[in-house]
Amino acid sequence: MIHQPGGRHIIPTIQFSSPQALPPTANYSHLAVVPEGARTIYISGQVPLDVNGVLIGKGDFEAQAVKVFENLEIALKEVGAGFGDLVKIGLYVTDMANLATLRRVRDQFIRVQSPPTSTLVQVAAFFSPDILFEMDAIAAVED
Repeated sequence: MIHQPGGRHIIPTIQFSSPQALPPTANYSHLAVVPEGARTIYISGQVPLDVNGVLIGKGDFEAQAVKVFENLEIALKEVGAGFGDLVKIGLYVTDMANLATLRRVRDQFIRVQSPPTSTLVQVAAFFSPDILFEMDAIAAVED
């Protein structure tokens, strides 16, 4: 295993790649191949709520994005994983104007030298109109 900042480890045989025949990426990989024998972890969409269900950062996209990544970190730690174990992230925003801020926050948490695969979608709304960002993820750790 390889230790990574922001994560427990990366399974050395996970292969991240972005074929040259596909469009260039902004700190995500087009492909991630997880080897047999890895344990896959699916993490539900995380929103900017604290442990008491209180919204963090009303009207402040950056504060909400940081809280979502912090919540994801809590979920990963619960199963002995970290950001270095992410294989795929799903990012859901209500306004694409926040993309630069999202990328800046994301890059504080994920491993940018070998980033997970990623999907970004703009949505009309979440279950609360004050939520601006949600994120789900898939991680893989050595079994």
